[in-house]
Amino acid sequence: MKALHNVSDLVAAGLMTPEAGKAVETVAGRYAVAVTPYLRDQLAGRTPDDPLYAQYIPSPEEAYTAPEEREDPIGDVARSPVKGIVHRYPDRVLLKPLHACAVYCRFCFRREMVGPGGEALTGEELDAALAYVRDHDAVWEVVVTGGDPFLLSPRRLRGIVQALSAMPHVGIVRLHTRIPAADPERVTAELVEALTAPDLATWVAVHVNHADELTPPVRAALARLVEAGIPLVGQSVLLKGINDSPAALEALFRGLVRNRVKPYYLHHPDLAAGTSHFRSTLAEGRALVKGLRGRVSGLCQPTYVLDIPGGHGKAPAAPAWIADEGEGEYRVEDFTGATHRYRG
Repeated sequence: MKALHNVSDLVAAGLMTPEAGKAVETVAGRYAVAVTPYLRDQLAGRTPDDPLYAQYIPSPEEAYTAPEEREDPIGDVARSPVKGIVHRYPDRVLLKPLHACAVYCRFCFRREMVGPGGEALTGEELDAALAYVRDHDAVWEVVVTGGDPFLLSPRRLRGIVQALSAMPHVGIVRLHTRIPAADPERVTAELVEALTAPDLATWVAVHVNHADELTPPVRAALARLVEAGIPLVGQSVLLKGINDSPAALEALFRGLVRNRVKPYYLHHPDLAAGTSHFRSTLAEGRALVKGLRGRVSGLCQPTYVLDIPGGHGKAPAAPAWIADEGEGEYRVEDFTGATHRYRG
């Protein structure tokens, strides 16, 4: 069974009516569409308000671009000294070897840059990107992203990881991927083996937004990574109508932890064009995150972050629990909302 790559495919697969397909033709012409065979089966029978369906199937709402939205909402271009590299923090860089994904999330912050046949680094360009890392000995962590690096062949992944392992100043490679949740059979033993190399710690950040995504095949894919000794962290986006409730976040983060994935970041949605219908306000997000404190342990709580537009990095967006009242006096709020005095 082939992946679905356009509106006609979605209609033929029964995931949209012909009328709904016509309503999103303009959207699909601007922003890439892809649904893997695995997700095709998962989405069958679901409706547009379903938390999985809404993440992958185009909506007419994407045709609206709010005034504050941007083509490059987190400033990748401004922070790219070499093709394929984004250098935003002194001790880490992003390495983007390709701009293709197995699926195209409707809220993606790089949606203007990724797509089928999306630009990939040539051999010479990849060598230049790796040379940049090699020449900057302050770089300790390399985040391989894109696009989805798990779309690369094991041979190409192995080459990147081994090249990084030969750089004494690089201690960590972190790969960000949607593949375990979108195409779990792609997480093969050969791919997993390609992710590690001597003198380099490999971490994988998996993108999961809703507990319903943690199906048996997905859990098995995560287990293949964990049992190979690769630690996993979870990356999620706070999405209006999908996971913006205490119960949905609780189920998601408990599900991740139960599958040995530490929730790492909960992103406030970026200002990507055509995504305003996915964004709650920061105040609403902070209230949701604050409500989790009494529901789940610290192990189940990611850092709620806002990527500052323009390429200025992430800022923790969590609510405050401690108020400074001066002269060494503080007012501290517990998880029930009661306040207590503290001096120190």
